[in-house]
Amino acid sequence: MEPLPAAAIAGLTPGDVEIRFYDDRMEKIPYDEPTDAVAISLETYTAKRVYQIASEYRKRNIPVIVGGFHASLVPEEAERFAESVIVGEAETIWPTVMDDLRHGTLKKRYQGFERPLLEQIRPDRSIFRGKRYLPIGLVETGRGCRFPCEFCAIQAFFDRTHRTRPVDNILAELQSLKNSRKVFFFVDDNFAGNMKAAKPLLTAMAPMNIRWITQMSINAAHDEEFLELLSRSGCKGVLIGFESLDRETLRAMKKNFNAMRGGYEVALRNLRKYNIRVYGTFVFGYENDTHATFENTVDFAIEQRLYIAAFNHLTPFPGTALYKRLQDEGRLRYDAWWLDDGYRYNDVPFNPLGLQHEDITRLCVESRRKFYSWGSILRRGFEKTNRSDPFMFRNFFPINHMHRADVSNRNGYPLGDETWQGVLVEASQ
Repeated sequence: MEPLPAAAIAGLTPGDVEIRFYDDRMEKIPYDEPTDAVAISLETYTAKRVYQIASEYRKRNIPVIVGGFHASLVPEEAERFAESVIVGEAETIWPTVMDDLRHGTLKKRYQGFERPLLEQIRPDRSIFRGKRYLPIGLVETGRGCRFPCEFCAIQAFFDRTHRTRPVDNILAELQSLKNSRKVFFFVDDNFAGNMKAAKPLLTAMAPMNIRWITQMSINAAHDEEFLELLSRSGCKGVLIGFESLDRETLRAMKKNFNAMRGGYEVALRNLRKYNIRVYGTFVFGYENDTHATFENTVDFAIEQRLYIAAFNHLTPFPGTALYKRLQDEGRLRYDAWWLDDGYRYNDVPFNPLGLQHEDITRLCVESRRKFYSWGSILRRGFEKTNRSDPFMFRNFFPINHMHRADVSNRNGYPLGDETWQGVLVEASQ
């Protein structure tokens, strides 16, 4: 999909600054192309690759600016591999960064203390021209989440705040894109972060005749007025973090609100009533988890006819309450798993108290394999809600087939580019 953060930064950049955009997932980076500076968005899983790219530019004496979640949560690490680090949201900082760059006074760190008004969001998607992205329109309608989930980097980054973008801005952006996008993905961390504020937007979207999906907390599934507005506005599906079926585990996660008002069965029944499909995500690695936990969770996901589902191990992201707790308990297996050459994708980077870390990795893969078996796919595919919309039904089988083929493809995959032959160049050198 189109990387929306890059378009957001391009939209904040003064018009007289010449921009070139490269997507490392799709094309080779022309390191020798003349440029005055390079800006890269940094996430935990991409950190190693970002530092490899930054090193190539540092060897060429080109300053590197990094920002994003990971840079904000561990700025001291990011500063080792970049001339400048942006901590926080870019809207209030980027114009200053550009002005300092013009005058040769680039600072080592820029700190955004204010929460910017989201009316400033003006993505410049012209940078995507000529690149073969999926016809999915990524749109931001709000930022942050108020819930205190232990493992979540969102609440750590936004300090449990939530803001919404002006309705008119969102509608104008949707209108400009609707003829070139088959479906929209609202990338909000929690679209239901402020249901009162979202209802006018949903009402205004209803006549636009668009399809869209998003992410939201399960508490919204108990507000039937909200669900009806979702359905009328064109919402076809939502990603919901169920995480666990065990109430004690939910309490340990600080996510016991998931069990409110009758729990999952009531919430899912409400969602089906309004023909809203569900992408359910589940997390394993807390101390109450056993072999039976995996089996029961997959059976639940199949019985509830989830459109798709993810079964992943618990991951301690830096800056989260979970990471600090595991660090204090001496249970982290790596100092920084995202940079360690010994770490591989799907490896559990800490020592669980119940199952062994190898068992959790194996059982996650087996859970995906069972959920994406042909029997499960057929059973779920012909459920009333999943087949109620021709577009979503037509895409159900290709999407599930793709997930089936990808069950273990990335298992053991290294982070960063394993073929890269360079040496990480630290900015202090």
